Amino acid sequence: MPELLLKPGKERSLFRRHPWIFEGSIERLVGRARPGDTVDVLAADGRPLARAAWSPRSQIRARVWSFDAQAIIDDAFFRRRVDAAVARRRAMGLLAAQDGVRLIHGESDGLPGVIADRYGDTICLQLTAAGPDKWRKAIVGALARLTGAARIYERSDSDVRGLEGLAPVTGWAHGEAPGAPLSIDENGVRLGVDVIDGHKTGFYLDQRDNRLLTRELAAGRSVLNCFCYTGGFSLQALAGGAGRVLSIDSSGPALAGARANLAMNPGLDAARAEWLEADVFEALRVFRKEERRFDLIVLDPPKFAPSAAHAERAARAYKDINLLGFRLLNPGGYLMTYSCSGGIGLELFQKIVAGAAVDAGRDARILRRLAAGPDHPVALHFPEGEYLKGLLVQVD
Repeated sequence: MPELLLKPGKERSLFRRHPWIFEGSIERLVGRARPGDTVDVLAADGRPLARAAWSPRSQIRARVWSFDAQAIIDDAFFRRRVDAAVARRRAMGLLAAQDGVRLIHGESDGLPGVIADRYGDTICLQLTAAGPDKWRKAIVGALARLTGAARIYERSDSDVRGLEGLAPVTGWAHGEAPGAPLSIDENGVRLGVDVIDGHKTGFYLDQRDNRLLTRELAAGRSVLNCFCYTGGFSLQALAGGAGRVLSIDSSGPALAGARANLAMNPGLDAARAEWLEADVFEALRVFRKEERRFDLIVLDPPKFAPSAAHAERAARAYKDINLLGFRLLNPGGYLMTYSCSGGIGLELFQKIVAGAAVDAGRDARILRRLAAGPDHPVALHFPEGEYLKGLLVQVD
């Protein structure tokens, strides 16, 4: 097996069980390895440390499959890892409670570069690194056997594959396309899912619990949902008895999906919902001039900072949008504000929001810190897995 020899001192991150090995940590590769091949990882003194997947085109040159340097990486290995990930969700009651559940969450489930989301009897799979790309057949087979899913759609088309030197891969990997549009029941609300053309794997499952919190806060309140996509927060607000809900997105197709979702829920009062196709920043500035006010504002923008290199520019965007949000809140109103940017940590995000409140002249307090649900676990040795962070803030 090829051997990946580290530079002196670069083994410390592996002792902390961090699964990424960067280009700058590597002394040399002994032997030949193709993208995705398994390599033995050795300390500078030759001590075996782990077995990892080789990725010669990426700055992350290897991702650890196992810190057992004798582990056999084969089909059975992936069956065990998939089985363990599914079993953890089953033990928490998530598989029975929700149609939409993340089954595999990459590094935090011991499968770097693997994302699998279940929507009813359909699984959407993303393989974002060279290692899982090589083991596609084993991963698909394990998911099919261990979950009983009728079909698996591969959605390996994210930009990060380009950094790995991998071409996009999409299509039905197991089973056939369903005969009817795919939808899920999320906490009593019916929502459409487009695994082929929708964002991510078709939907934002990471916000499921936070959408339920919106429902719990919405009764009798005027709600503004910014960057609403297909209306998940909006519909939960309506289900919670909101007085009115204004939802904004710059995408006409996304808003069409939101209206379709509302139509699938005849128990919700469509007369209380308004949909606006507009740039959110511009729309909020118009609302400010018009002196419009809301009792509950949801700010769930797209990823402003995909990496730490973009953090400064992203910080300005987060500051701007939260400043506008604070200025539009009624006294006693709630701001639910989020960042899904890996380059913006929780501490920095809280500082940005605090600065926005000061500039808006609002006294405010954090009622709750918000994150993804338990089907999106964060391994203690892999803090990068905590990409979604949010705050529930109340103003005076």
